[in-house]
Amino acid sequence: MSTGFAETPSGAPAELPARKSQIAPIAEAVEILDSLPGGGLILTTVEAALNWGRAASLWPLTFGLACCAIEMMAAFASRFDLDRLGVIPRATPRQADLMIVAGRATYKMAVIVRRLWEQMPEPKYVISMGSCATCGGPFYYDNYSIIKGIDQVVPVDVYVPGCPPRPEALIEGILKLQEQIKKEPFLRRQAAAALAAQPR
Repeated sequence: MSTGFAETPSGAPAELPARKSQIAPIAEAVEILDSLPGGGLILTTVEAALNWGRAASLWPLTFGLACCAIEMMAAFASRFDLDRLGVIPRATPRQADLMIVAGRATYKMAVIVRRLWEQMPEPKYVISMGSCATCGGPFYYDNYSIIKGIDQVVPVDVYVPGCPPRPEALIEGILKLQEQIKKEPFLRRQAAAALAAQPR
């Protein structure tokens, strides 16, 4: 006759094993984490994860205007290889989130720079590469056609000094921009803008 309990061969009811707690103690938590694929667990906020993803995949619209463009091209070439940092140049502003202005900008070109910047989706960033893009460089005095800094046309996030700056300087500027993006309260800013846009 079965009683519903586990029985020993002699017919006496066997003692059931003690039930484990639903919440594992701290000592067992390490074993659980080690058994996960990859051997660990990462705890973060949604905003930090999104910022990390955005910082690790910058797609620049390369806007080479003069001699600094040669150094920018060298930074993307095989020796320095900006692709390894997730920086992949795009040919259209619709796909880009970073504009690298490299070289002197004339007043005629300023309209085009501004239009391309406006076509880029949010969030968007600008790197001013070289002395000419930053402050007009050697064209600052006695030149009627050169803008005295691209920040008069578009907001600049990072300035890379030099005439022309070496590829390492551009890479340093991109790393600085990535640090800024990782700390950016992008989601909170978007939520605040959405709340402000709602009719009251």
